[in-house]
Amino acid sequence: MAEEIRWAKTHCARMDHGGCALLVGVQGNEIVQIKGDPEGYLSRGYTCYKGRVSADRLYHPDRLRYPLRREGKRGEGKWRRISWEEALDVTATNLLAIREKYGARAVGFGAGMPKGLEHFVLIRLANIFGSPNVIASQDVCHAPREVTGVHTCGFYPVADLHNPTKLILSWASNVLSTSEEGQIASLITEQLKNGAKLIVVDPRRTELAEKADLWLQLRPGTAQALALGFLHVIIEESLYDSDFVEKYTYGFADLAKQVKPYDPQTVAGITWVSPDLIQKAARLYATARPAALQWGNAIEHDLNVFDAARSLVCLMAVSGNLEVPGGNINAHDPGIMGLGPFVRADLIPDKRKEMIGAFHGTIPKMMTVPPAYFRKAVLDGIPYPVRGYYGMCTNPLVAWADSEVTYKAFMSLDFIAVAEIFMTPTASLADIVFPVAHQYEMNDIGHYGIGHGMIVARPKIVDPPAECWPDIKIMNELGKRVSDPQYWHDDFEEFVEDVVRPCGLTYAEFASKGWLKGPDLFGLHKEKGFRTPTGKVELKLSTAEKFKLRPLPEFTGLPEEDDPEYPLILISAKSRYYLLSSYRWIEKLRKKRPYPIVEIHPETAEALGIADGDEVIVSTRYGEITQTARVTDIVHPRVVSAALGWWFPESDAAGQFEWRRSNFNMLTSIGKLGREFGTPNLSNLPCRIRRA
Repeated sequence: MAEEIRWAKTHCARMDHGGCALLVGVQGNEIVQIKGDPEGYLSRGYTCYKGRVSADRLYHPDRLRYPLRREGKRGEGKWRRISWEEALDVTATNLLAIREKYGARAVGFGAGMPKGLEHFVLIRLANIFGSPNVIASQDVCHAPREVTGVHTCGFYPVADLHNPTKLILSWASNVLSTSEEGQIASLITEQLKNGAKLIVVDPRRTELAEKADLWLQLRPGTAQALALGFLHVIIEESLYDSDFVEKYTYGFADLAKQVKPYDPQTVAGITWVSPDLIQKAARLYATARPAALQWGNAIEHDLNVFDAARSLVCLMAVSGNLEVPGGNINAHDPGIMGLGPFVRADLIPDKRKEMIGAFHGTIPKMMTVPPAYFRKAVLDGIPYPVRGYYGMCTNPLVAWADSEVTYKAFMSLDFIAVAEIFMTPTASLADIVFPVAHQYEMNDIGHYGIGHGMIVARPKIVDPPAECWPDIKIMNELGKRVSDPQYWHDDFEEFVEDVVRPCGLTYAEFASKGWLKGPDLFGLHKEKGFRTPTGKVELKLSTAEKFKLRPLPEFTGLPEEDDPEYPLILISAKSRYYLLSSYRWIEKLRKKRPYPIVEIHPETAEALGIADGDEVIVSTRYGEITQTARVTDIVHPRVVSAALGWWFPESDAAGQFEWRRSNFNMLTSIGKLGREFGTPNLSNLPCRIRRA
C-alpha cells in the first residue's frame, strides 16, 4: 500500500526569482506532486509549468552527487571523485596561495542573479576573505534600475501591484511568461480584472501585449527616447502633478527644457511608434493616477541603460505616481537583519575604492563587478591581476556577453572552483566542482536583499543526496579554512536564524507564517523629504559633476549604428521553460522547448527564403550561431528575436557541451560598454540571417 502523500508549504526558487507559494506533495523522501498554494501572498494559487515540474531537478541521473577534482588539462572533461575534506582543503589552499602572492583582491567570487540567502553568504565570504570583487550579472540585471532609482529619488521604485491601481504601464516586462522580482502574473491579472487599464511597451507582441489597451512596438534600443517623448507630452500639455513637482522635485525647469525637442513627431522617427500612439499613451498614463510603471530587465540590455532608467523614474515622478499606493513605491523591509551586518561590510571599509569597477568609473552604489571588467583584470591585469575564481549559481561561459572572451579568461585562471547541481559548460572548466543541494533540500529565505520589502520562506522538504551540500554550508566550511573561524557558524543553519531573529522569530516560526512583509509607509517624503542630496526627486542630478554623469536623461543615439551589411536588429527573449542557461537537462521542460528558436517576421522570412522550422545562421559583426526559425508576426519585419542561454547537456564536458553552437552571447561584444554600470549591448545588435 502506497504511503499517504504529506503536503508541505514552501515558495518556488531558482526557476526564476521565485515567490510563487507552493504546496509540495511528498511520499517518503520523494516529491511526487507540486501545485500552487491559494494562500500565497504574491501568487494566490498561481504557478507556472516549470514550477510544477521543478522537483525533476533533484532526480536526474546525471546530477552531481560527490565532489570532483580535475584530472588532465583544463576543459578535457576528466574528473576524479574526492572527499569533501579534500575538495575544501584544495580550494582553500589555492585561494590562500593566490592571496599570499597577489593579494585578496586577486580572487573573484562569482554569482548569478540572487536565488536566495546564498548570494549574501557569498558576499560575506568575499568580504571576510578580503576581496572587494563579487562578480555578478547585475550590470545587465536589476542593478541599473535599482541604483539609478537610488541616485534619482533615494530608493528603488517598485511597482505596487498589491493596492488598487488605475493603470499599469508595462515597460519591457512580460510577467505572463517570465516573472520579475516579486511581481507574479497573478498580481497583474487581478488588477486587470478589477478594471485597471494596461499599456505595454515591447518590441514583441507578447501575451501581455495581446491584453493591452495600447501596445507600443518600439524600435529596440530607443527606450529613453520614447520615455522622453512621454515627458514632452505630459509637460507641454500640463498633465503633470504640479503640487508634487513644485514641492518635491529638483530641476523640473531644466527637465522641461531638456524634453522640448522630443515632440511626438521626432520621437516617432526614432522609435517607430506613431505620434498619435505616443500622445495617447502619455496622456493615459499621466491622467490615470495612480498608475504603476512595471519596468523589466530588458531595458538593462544596452549601454544606454542609465538614460533609459533615469527617464522612467522622471516619468513616475512628474506624473505624481511616486510613493503613492498603486504607483511606484519605496518597499520597506520587515524588521529583519540588515544586509550590512549580514555580509560583514564593516570588515572591508575600502571596498568601493578597491573594486575592479572603481578603476573604470562605475557609478557609486554599484557594489558588484561587471563581468567585462573582471575579464579585463584576468586577461590584461588591469587594474591589477586576478587569478582565482569561486562561483555558484552561475554559468558565465554562456551567460556573460562575449563568450569567447569568457572562455579565454577562464582558461587562463590559476584556479577555479564551482558549486553546481549539474555539470555545465562553466563547471567543466573548473579545478574543483562541489555538488550542491537544491531547492526543497535546504532551509532558505527568498527575496532577501532585492528591494521588494518582503521575505518568503523556503523550508527544507526532503533530504538531499548524502554528499550534496547547500551552497551556504559549502561557503561556511570554506570560510573557516580561508579566514578566522569566529566569523562563521558552527552550524550553517544559523544563517537563516540570523535573518529573522530581529523580528523575534525562529526560522521554524517564520516558515510556518510563510512570509514577512515590511510596513506600508507611503508619503514619507512629506515629512522627511527624499533620501537624495537635495532632499527631493532629482530630475536633474545634483551629483552629476561629482560622479561625472549627465545631469539630465537624453537620447544620444542607437546602441549600435545601422549597418547595411547587417540590416536586421537582433534582440532576445527569455523562455518561460528555462531560467536563462539553466535546466535544459530536465526532460519535461526540454520537450516543451527542445531547441533554440529565433523569431522572424513572415515578410522577412519570405524575402530570405526561410521557412518555419528551418535551421538558420544568425550573424553579427562578432560571431554567428545556429538556431531554428519560427516565422511569426509578433516581431517587426526589421527585428529578429533569438533564444538565450543555449548549450546542449546531452553532449559532453570535454567539448563544454557545444556552448558555441547556439549561444546568443557568441553574437555579443564587450568592445562598447556603458560607463555607469559596465553594461554591454546584449540586444539591439545589427544582424543578418540565412538558411543553414
